[in-house]
Amino acid sequence: MNLEAEVGKLLHRQHLSLGTVESATGGLIAHRITDVSGSSEYFSGSVTAYSNEVKIRVVGVNKETIAQHGAVSPEVALEMADGGRKLLGVDICIADTGIAGPTGGSPAKPVGLFYLGLSHTGGTLSRQFMFYGDRWQNKKSAAEAALKWLKDYLSKPE
Repeated sequence: MNLEAEVGKLLHRQHLSLGTVESATGGLIAHRITDVSGSSEYFSGSVTAYSNEVKIRVVGVNKETIAQHGAVSPEVALEMADGGRKLLGVDICIADTGIAGPTGGSPAKPVGLFYLGLSHTGGTLSRQFMFYGDRWQNKKSAAEAALKWLKDYLSKPE
């Protein structure tokens, strides 16, 4: 069974709904989730918030957070996940922001740097990841990391 099917099984079993807010992955997480037949039982929807304007206007990321920390930051990942959970009306929302490459990196924030956010009814968490592939590999790695984190979160003992 692939990772997205395992996540779907866990969401279904726990009667939880899921949404995504994606930036650098461009909808790849949602694509993988909806590749599973029956995913409409637990997957509510997705926002691809690629521009800062959409992050702010649609998802509810604070303009000051982006100004202070940059769009690729743990703070923005947290606000994307939390805002997405509220906007989509779901139990869990996973979000990503990152630098897929090959351009856009800097010494402080190199190509391959991603932050994931996971918001649930009990709070919101973020994690940092560093990937070393080309643009497509970095996007795939970030989507895989998001699904693995989601599976681990859903698998934790009550």
